[in-house]
Amino acid sequence: MAKILFVMTGADRWTLADGSTHPTGFWAEEAVVPLEAFKAAGHEVTVATPGGVVPPVDPASLAPEATDGPENAARIEAVVASAPEFLNPVALADVRLDAYDAVYVPGGHGPMEDLSADGDSGRILAQAVTGGLPVGVVCHGPAALLAAMGEDGTNAYAGYRVTAFTNAEEELAGNAAKARWLLQDRLTEAGLTVEAHAPFAPHVEVDRNVVTGQNPASSAPLATELLKKLG
Repeated sequence: MAKILFVMTGADRWTLADGSTHPTGFWAEEAVVPLEAFKAAGHEVTVATPGGVVPPVDPASLAPEATDGPENAARIEAVVASAPEFLNPVALADVRLDAYDAVYVPGGHGPMEDLSADGDSGRILAQAVTGGLPVGVVCHGPAALLAAMGEDGTNAYAGYRVTAFTNAEEELAGNAAKARWLLQDRLTEAGLTVEAHAPFAPHVEVDRNVVTGQNPASSAPLATELLKKLG
């Protein structure tokens, strides 16, 4: 049995370029689908957030159109509301990485608000990649990689081939013009190579110990690839 750390957002609002805020949180599918896959494989999951707050779910991610219909929406919402992993998080500041075998970061715009600049999250993710632990990150979750700095002051993931929610997807979702910054741009500026495939289609990149997914539809295949890393 492996122990997997979920690094999750504590932000329920995303600050836009004009200073207004938009409701956000974690994207339900991106947390629930891997959680179920990892637990079904016999692994243990611990959720960690800034300050140990219960991670807020993005309400839009619970809509039937975001979850392949009303029946699946109800199932995912039930997991979000009852899974002990989501309801009993630990604080990122208290995490000691030597207790875990892998790290996973789900998306939603929440990570762009807090994890992108969170020192504790950055410490964990930098230690994970340099220590060779499997790291899985999906959609807007790669915003957390922006805070992962190496001892030399450069990004610990610079030079890695990744994918993430693309500029084109942000435009199609109607958010690009409102955002303070775009994830694909910031990752590229940090020295990562971002592979952008067809919008909203499943797409996973594997580079050494790092597995990334482009969008919500990539959650399940990403979980499969991360499980392969865990043997």
